[in-house]
Amino acid sequence: MSRLDIVIFGATGFTGRKAVEEAVRISKKTPISWGVAGRSQQKLEQLLAEVGAKTGGDDLSKVKMIIADVKDEQSLKDMTSQAKVIANCCGPYRLYGEPVIKACIATKTHHVDVSESQQLAHGAAAAAAGVYVVSACGFDSIPNDMGVVFLQQNFPGTLNSVESYLWTHMPDQYYKEMMSGGCIHYGTWESLVYSLAHSGELSALRKQLFPTKLPAFKPRLEARSRVHKHDSKWCLPFPGADNSIVYRTQRYFYETKQQRPVQFKAYISMNSLATTILLILNAVFVSAMTSWGWSRKLLLNYPRLFSMGMVTHDGPTEGVMDNTFFTFTLRGEGWSEGADMENTKPDKHMVVQVKGVNPGYGATVTALMYSALTVLKEQDKMPGTGGVLTTGAAFKDTSLIKHLNENNLTFEIVCDSKK
Repeated sequence: MSRLDIVIFGATGFTGRKAVEEAVRISKKTPISWGVAGRSQQKLEQLLAEVGAKTGGDDLSKVKMIIADVKDEQSLKDMTSQAKVIANCCGPYRLYGEPVIKACIATKTHHVDVSESQQLAHGAAAAAAGVYVVSACGFDSIPNDMGVVFLQQNFPGTLNSVESYLWTHMPDQYYKEMMSGGCIHYGTWESLVYSLAHSGELSALRKQLFPTKLPAFKPRLEARSRVHKHDSKWCLPFPGADNSIVYRTQRYFYETKQQRPVQFKAYISMNSLATTILLILNAVFVSAMTSWGWSRKLLLNYPRLFSMGMVTHDGPTEGVMDNTFFTFTLRGEGWSEGADMENTKPDKHMVVQVKGVNPGYGATVTALMYSALTVLKEQDKMPGTGGVLTTGAAFKDTSLIKHLNENNLTFEIVCDSKK
């Protein structure tokens, strides 16, 4: 039996539904065979009917439906054996990610998703099976990880450090709609709660896998103060996995290509100091509550209360998602070609912006599905024959950025100058 090119697992979830919509859009211009997988035949049928109506009356009745449950190992193997690449949208990944990866490795099926968690433990097994497991293929962390790669590829000299600032905004007329319906789906909140609760485990696993530190390079990129002002906005450290993902990518380049690693720090920007302080207080409170089972239950049972109204079970409206814009501004510093790196300060400055719409559920599924397509079509440009990789390590020499630029997730150099 021939395999489908891509199977979207967890297709009936909020992110999975968006991935199916993206698959319909992609398949109209790129011939691919694809299918959907989940626990309920009825829900899958309903999903395909609704997506078909939404995308212009497409008849999706012939799209392959596969019944699979993360609690049923054999059903996962039956699913993965029917696909060349699994696009995994079944979260929280902390609870449900590892069984899918094990099934992919067992059936020699490639795997992409939008998390960093359990994948770290399966690098040797994936490489031995010739399977690519590529993590963090969404808003966390393609803009920053591939953005740093884009800077490195275009920097005329040696890049030493990058500071990234994320800013999101929407037209004023959509704020009321956002406040009534939220801007984050419950599934995203659930993943966040479990990630915070187990963050210590991930840190310990990283230390186990990478026992030796990278050598110190100068000048060192120091972290800015927790609250600081930059370009007239108030800024905080970015709470996502991006710092870790970029570090893993740069470590990979150093160990496999002897390439000087780029130092990286990520921040998020806000318009007012009051909003910044409120966000800090809420983040500290929520993080503390993830420490105990009873308090985690409160967070999961009353998400809207503890998220300041931002999280709902229905998720954001189409209007809010389609009018939430984001910009990552990556500011790189280094030395121009031929400069004396040992005895002079960095003399070269380059700024890249990565822009898109609907960060959590639009840009994320675009990045996820094009990551799956890249694994499908460009393995000859990927390193080795398999393994657990970050997007930067996996896709550095592929056309992923080109395809993203053609699909509303743009990478652009906005400044290139001497300091």
